[in-house]
Amino acid sequence: MSDPASTTRERLIDVATDLFRSHSVAGTSLQMISDELGITKSAIYYHFRTRDELLEAVLEPLITKLQELVDEASAQRGARAQADAMLRGFAALAVANRTLIPVLTGDAAVGQVLRSRQAWAAVVARQMELLAGAQPGMAGQVGAAIVMSGISSAVGLDYAGTDEQMLEHLISAGRRTLGLRGQRVR
Repeated sequence: MSDPASTTRERLIDVATDLFRSHSVAGTSLQMISDELGITKSAIYYHFRTRDELLEAVLEPLITKLQELVDEASAQRGARAQADAMLRGFAALAVANRTLIPVLTGDAAVGQVLRSRQAWAAVVARQMELLAGAQPGMAGQVGAAIVMSGISSAVGLDYAGTDEQMLEHLISAGRRTLGLRGQRVR
């Protein structure tokens, strides 16, 4: 049997995620979440004191996975191999979460929460460093920013292909942007 409190918490996270997709984080209130679930706001407060705490619960699994990707990429030999591993990992994470990533990366409230959690900010900064490492200086930094934001935006669009095709094209475009060699996509 599942714990009713954990079930309610999971439902809160699921509904919040759906509403964040529809209305943005800033456009979603705790009242909207309680209305959607048919519960009182005080029931939400039992699990989450603020919308930011709820947002953190939504972000936690993504940041954990991103930390794993950063660790895997960091273990590669050489800056170019690290950048390529980070690119492939982030593209796969974005495709796997294609309805959520564009919402989260384009919302100022998410950026604020990421900056407020030092460990999370460090993961994102390390991701940027790994992607930028293939090219020295500002060129690498700009390329990394374009790749991160480009992938985040691109996965939210509707395409006529499969997720595997999308992933191939994201990696190919990312490699070109970062100055990495790789297979051409047909």
